[in-house]
Amino acid sequence: MDDVFAVIAEATRRQILTSLRSGDKAVGELVLELEVSQPTVSKHLKVLREAGLVTMRAQGQKRFYSLDPEPLQAVVSWLSEFQLQTPQVSPALAPAVVEPDIGELLPVASGLASDGAQPFGRTVGRAAERAADLLSQFPKLRRRKE
Repeated sequence: MDDVFAVIAEATRRQILTSLRSGDKAVGELVLELEVSQPTVSKHLKVLREAGLVTMRAQGQKRFYSLDPEPLQAVVSWLSEFQLQTPQVSPALAPAVVEPDIGELLPVASGLASDGAQPFGRTVGRAAERAADLLSQFPKLRRRKE
């Protein structure tokens, strides 16, 4: 489980996992979608594959990757032990956009807390996604070749 935490701590890997929720994708599709280099995507896919979070199938010269949520279930189970409640927000102050949560990544995560408490994993997942969204709005800083 420690390996899974370390793997999902990196933002690009979380973006890859989010992208693969919709189905199998080739490396080239991920490169275009994430706007990062092919070596970067390949490096992260290797880490995700070694952690068991993605599987790969070869079709000709292309490599297709798909999500395997099983290793994340251990994380969800551990986080569910905390069953922390999120603060109640007035409907007038609630955000208009409904953001995806870890329950969408792991269908088995929904309904973990039967007493109405929101599992800790969902709260952490939303915070990570919000932080990633904020960071993605900054212009990409790249070194200029001189």
